[in-house]
Amino acid sequence: MNNLLKYFRKVHTTTSSLFENSCKFNNLQYRIAQAGQAGFHNSASLTAKWNKQNLGPTKWPLYNKVVHPPQKPDEEPRKGYVCHMRTNIKYSPDKMWYIAAFVRGMSVDEALKQLKFVLKKGATAVKEVIMEAQEMAVRDHNVEYKSNLWIAESFVGKGRVFKGVRRHARGRTGEVRYKHCHYFVRLEEGEPPKNYYLPVPQTPAQQLNKWLEQMRMRKVVNSL
Repeated sequence: MNNLLKYFRKVHTTTSSLFENSCKFNNLQYRIAQAGQAGFHNSASLTAKWNKQNLGPTKWPLYNKVVHPPQKPDEEPRKGYVCHMRTNIKYSPDKMWYIAAFVRGMSVDEALKQLKFVLKKGATAVKEVIMEAQEMAVRDHNVEYKSNLWIAESFVGKGRVFKGVRRHARGRTGEVRYKHCHYFVRLEEGEPPKNYYLPVPQTPAQQLNKWLEQMRMRKVVNSL
């Protein structure tokens, strides 16, 4: 009889411990879900793990705190802007440059559409940063319409580089580098310019005048 009671006590303790563990697990799942809804991301986990002092560049977001002087009534209204960045992205800066240059000069809506078809790892990070900057512009910088923004600046910086060892044949070793990059973006209010990279196209008369000026400025070498 005593052995039977001991057995039932063990079964009761195991079932109660299982119930407590399941409650803890459900509570943990709820906290993770709440953190995800609050916009939680682990972009700084690399910095916190390897070097807590090195947070990457910090000056770019300070442009959002610049206080401009008041304008005169006859001056053109100053366009609103917002600066945003993400540091220590696990992606090569050489590869990220192509994506950053691709979206430069586009409207925000057009850039987000085009990035959906870019099958590269860095396109996901660029898309997330642009969407975060778009939300910041509406929430913190008095931008009325979030679609009335264009990408004025989009560039990449070199991040941390971790060196590792790669094994080769015959007992030899080689060096492998794990590169990281920083991505910076500045959104400006208004419509994007028609000619962002190329100069304004000239008319045939302007091209002729430019050619004549170049011909008249020629000089014979070693002459007076």
